[in-house]
Amino acid sequence: MSYKTKNALTGWMFIAVAAILITVFYFYPMFQSLLLSFQSGAGTNLEFVGFANYVRLFSDPTFLTALTNTVIYLLVQVPVMIFFALIISVMLNNDKLKFRGWFRTAIFLPCVTSLVAYSVIFKYLFASDGLVNMALLNTGILQAPIQWLTDPFWAKVLIIIAITWRWTGYNMIFYLSALQNIDKSIYEAAKIDGANAFQSFIKITIPMLKPIILFTTIISTIGTLQLFDEVMNITGGGPGNATLTISQYIYNLSFEYTPNFGYAATVSYAIVVLIVFFSILQFKLVGDKND
Repeated sequence: MSYKTKNALTGWMFIAVAAILITVFYFYPMFQSLLLSFQSGAGTNLEFVGFANYVRLFSDPTFLTALTNTVIYLLVQVPVMIFFALIISVMLNNDKLKFRGWFRTAIFLPCVTSLVAYSVIFKYLFASDGLVNMALLNTGILQAPIQWLTDPFWAKVLIIIAITWRWTGYNMIFYLSALQNIDKSIYEAAKIDGANAFQSFIKITIPMLKPIILFTTIISTIGTLQLFDEVMNITGGGPGNATLTISQYIYNLSFEYTPNFGYAATVSYAIVVLIVFFSILQFKLVGDKND
């Protein structure tokens, strides 16, 4: 056996177990779900129907509602969360700020809390007689309580508030790490040239954080397109499917309605298409022109 062949075999031995596990638990289920998306029927009584499930997507009013809701969450919540995470990270990167460690921990903590626990807490806080409405009524800001859970518009707002509260600190950590790797002499040179704090932020911080902004935007997009826990536990998709997401619709197709695993698999691939589409779009808008 040649030295080159021996080295190649040694390398494959190191990765063989991981490659087998990835194939069995990732690629095989993906392939099976793709085959499943071309079948339809109640429960396990499935039959091959070709592209009928994919054609059905475009005439399914519930799917179109879930798609619209999910895209609204994406277009509103992700930019707001990225903006807040960026601003907070810049503030907490200030060497003159006291108790920086405490503030960083406090803002990061929501993303390590239980999804179900915090969703239930939000549901009680934003109930018609909850703490939020009581505070707004007592301060005179409101004359009548906001129906956060039963009004279609405010229910969407509540979901956006919940996921922004949870994930802003997660993105903030990425920005903080990147900010600490920017040479402070760059800011000092800009200050000598007469640049103020806002100009330094626009002309230095934003361009230097461009790769991290792209990364956080993409992972936030993927997370929002897969949104399930908050909607399921806070509003249940209501009122009248006003907050229903694609992931919850997949759950309903599989476990709440008469089970149709074939069509549920088809809907799941709609998420895959959306993730690919928005990821490519973000690369084109934010990524380097030479890539």
